Amino acid sequence: MDVLAEAVVAGAPAAELERLPLPAHFTAAHLRAEDVGGFTGVADKDVRKTIHIGSVPMPELAPNEVLVAVMASGINYNTVWSAMFEPIPTFTFLRRFGREDRWAARHDQSFHVLGSDAAGVVVRTGSGVRRWRVGDHVVVGPTYVDEEEPATHADGMLGTGQLAWGFETNYGGLAHYCVARTSQLLPKAGRLSWEEAASNTLCAGTAYRMLVSDRGARMTQGDIVLIWGAAGGLGAYAVQLVRNGGGIAVGVVSSEAKAEYARELGCQLVINREEIGLTGSEPADPATVGKQLGKRIRAATGEDPHIVFEHVGRATFGVSVFVVRRGGAVVTCGSSTGYLHEFDNRYLWMRLKRVIGSHGANLHEQAAVNRLLTLGHIAPALTATYPLSDTAEAARLVQNNAHMGKIGVLSLAPGPGLGITDTEPPEALSA
Repeated sequence: MDVLAEAVVAGAPAAELERLPLPAHFTAAHLRAEDVGGFTGVADKDVRKTIHIGSVPMPELAPNEVLVAVMASGINYNTVWSAMFEPIPTFTFLRRFGREDRWAARHDQSFHVLGSDAAGVVVRTGSGVRRWRVGDHVVVGPTYVDEEEPATHADGMLGTGQLAWGFETNYGGLAHYCVARTSQLLPKAGRLSWEEAASNTLCAGTAYRMLVSDRGARMTQGDIVLIWGAAGGLGAYAVQLVRNGGGIAVGVVSSEAKAEYARELGCQLVINREEIGLTGSEPADPATVGKQLGKRIRAATGEDPHIVFEHVGRATFGVSVFVVRRGGAVVTCGSSTGYLHEFDNRYLWMRLKRVIGSHGANLHEQAAVNRLLTLGHIAPALTATYPLSDTAEAARLVQNNAHMGKIGVLSLAPGPGLGITDTEPPEALSA
């Protein structure tokens, strides 16, 4: 560990952090361009073979950026896609981005530092930064936007320059240091540890936009919401948002242990996917599975779901379109089992259903979620934490769907439970 990182871990004041030199290199979980193509013809694209832990060079800081000493990060499914080089190698994104200007060119490297979540301490600020200072405790959101693009000012997700940080950009959060634009930053909730704070930004923000935001399904009190993967990272936040919003959460999971976790989060009905004929990642007949699923939901709630929270993709999308009620909405943010979906369009157009595409969350939506976490109205979905050196093993868990909630990664933090600066109970905060 370099002297600056040691000072951050020791809680040194801002003046000392500013005085200490930046390291020329730092440790990061990264991909290597030389590994692209290594999975050709391989059935099990084991991400442990392509995620490397090692030294990468420190980049120059742009005027609108900060350098964050990362105390903790987390695993998201985009890290799995990246390490499998699917649907295309992320080095393609970096090359495309790198052609934009001199600052973007820094991202086009033979290595790709992964990670779309982070919590840590600001240790350097670019020349144009106004709102953030060295020493600030921050969380880093995954939405990387072009502030000079007009569409960004209507909604950060609409700009053509919007990218997923740590997936379509370099220098992500699974490292000792990360580079972030100021438009990604929010204050870290003082009541959360480093790893708890780092586990929220991507999944909680995405779930909020899908369900609560006026750009998503606009969930309201009493809505029945079917949540695929209710015990996963996205699902764990979706369940809490439905519960808090006066809705009825119906979760689909793959094991009894996950069913119990989903119930603890607030699901009023939990269904094991095998009980309705869904196994593996291949799609089953939507009408057959949908009728079984709908029967179970109606028996428990008396109605069909108003909203389906969809991110599984090919294996479930046809069922989602079938099972949502007349006039209901399927809101989707991903496709972990495959991007090519098949569904019977008659159930969509003749029953006036809607499909809503949703991606990430803009800074305003992220701030709303951060406030809920600060007040204690949403709990981090963190269930396990690994050291940075075991990032590949942690990603393998997510690849195999062998996890619950979010998997955290300790970067510079020497252990779990650190970084809590506010011990006031949430009840007092929300009064």
